[in-house]
Amino acid sequence: MLMGLVNIFMGLKKNMAQRMIHVKEHIPRIHCTGVREPLGYFVVNVHRKRLDQILVDRGFFGSRERAKRAVMAGQVMIEDQPATKPGQPLRPDVNLKLKEQDPFVSRGGLKLDHALEHFKLNVQDAMAADLGASTGGFTDCLLQRGVAKVFAIDVGQGQLAWKLRTDNRVVVMEKTNARHLKKKHLPGEIDLIVVDCSFISLKHILPPAVALLERNGSILALIKPQFEAGKEEADKGRGVIRDPNIHEQIIHSLHQFATEELSLNWKGIVESPILGPAGNKEFLVWLEKY
Repeated sequence: MLMGLVNIFMGLKKNMAQRMIHVKEHIPRIHCTGVREPLGYFVVNVHRKRLDQILVDRGFFGSRERAKRAVMAGQVMIEDQPATKPGQPLRPDVNLKLKEQDPFVSRGGLKLDHALEHFKLNVQDAMAADLGASTGGFTDCLLQRGVAKVFAIDVGQGQLAWKLRTDNRVVVMEKTNARHLKKKHLPGEIDLIVVDCSFISLKHILPPAVALLERNGSILALIKPQFEAGKEEADKGRGVIRDPNIHEQIIHSLHQFATEELSLNWKGIVESPILGPAGNKEFLVWLEKY
């Protein structure tokens, strides 16, 4: 009797296996991705694509790498929610949009624009020099505010944005150390100098800047505490100065240096509207040459 039951079971098993083979042969092959819903259903997503690829396909960006950077920077919105994963699979017709773009080629322009607005400083038709131009945020801001010409000066090379490099109001001076500049290097009368330098104290930049400037000319300089406080103090916070007392000491020291040693008029100071790249609080000071 036992052997009879075993034979029946084996027969059923073989029959079921044959049925499964028959069913599998008639199921169409579908290459797809999918997501499992909370109730256990598997929803087939036949045409989903990566977010960065969709952004390129729609012409938002020229490459997936640029699209990826934009997503990671929080510039891309999916159905009014910020995107966080460049490789997120989405329908090609998903509602995407970019956050409002910065008005300048770099975040630096926002800092200078804030200072010009705060001090109500009119730079229309000015002859300007941008010390530490880098990508050109300060230069771009000045051009948009109507300066006649900007000498974009930087110790590096190839950083200035193309739209500025090809603007006939911009004189590109790369591989140029601002500390070694003389008035003869800048033809014309310079009545405005803006400064955004890194890895060096303003106490080394302001003296040559003053020598370039015409009488009654203005300097707008970005104070970066991590480069003014000294290595020991900066190392305490891994390059970030958070102590407001240190900020006050730095500003007081620069005030004393500018007014007593350089005979400049300290017109005012304002906090930058955005933090520096490492999270440092920064300030912009307006100085005037007598």
